[in-house]
Amino acid sequence: MEKEIFIIRHGETDFNQLGIVQGKGVNSSINEKGAAQAQAFFDAYKNEGFEKIYISQLQRTAQTVAPFATLHLPTQVHEGLDEISWGIHEGKKDGETFKDFYRVLHQWEAGETTLSIEGGESPETVQARQRIFINDLIQSPEKKVLVCSHGRAIRILLCTMLNEPLKNMDTFPHHNVSLYKLSYSEGNFKVILFNDIGHLNG
Repeated sequence: MEKEIFIIRHGETDFNQLGIVQGKGVNSSINEKGAAQAQAFFDAYKNEGFEKIYISQLQRTAQTVAPFATLHLPTQVHEGLDEISWGIHEGKKDGETFKDFYRVLHQWEAGETTLSIEGGESPETVQARQRIFINDLIQSPEKKVLVCSHGRAIRILLCTMLNEPLKNMDTFPHHNVSLYKLSYSEGNFKVILFNDIGHLNG
């Protein structure tokens, strides 16, 4: 079955604005700007013909797709879409936090993707739960779906879908409510739109 998959990051939160680490363990809400971003995406894509919406267990994704409630689309919560756990660094922004944060990111770029921050998840751990989501997505009957997830989770998801090594995660940039559009056919995913923010620019 051929499919079109629209993947967006959640709207801006105060944590994003302040540069505070969020992650799976911080269930923050989108702020006023995030709500405006969500509305802008809805205004641009409300007539796209989505058949189903997938979101994470964190409320910032549910709030981002909330405008679509008027269309009465089935929405499924899937833990595979949760953000990575940043462990002991979640909710922090001090210098030592970011020193260790970027040390681990550099190790991931070097291919050490089994590593995690203390108390958190490794990219390979996240990938394992995302493979369950991808299988569920492929097996579902819907041909056009909207997926709302999180920054690092989306980087890992795209690597997995496109058969890229996880060390290439950071080649997939993102903004709040930016869009990656993919097609799926004969077992392969292909990027159609790359980190698109046209809908946010009016």
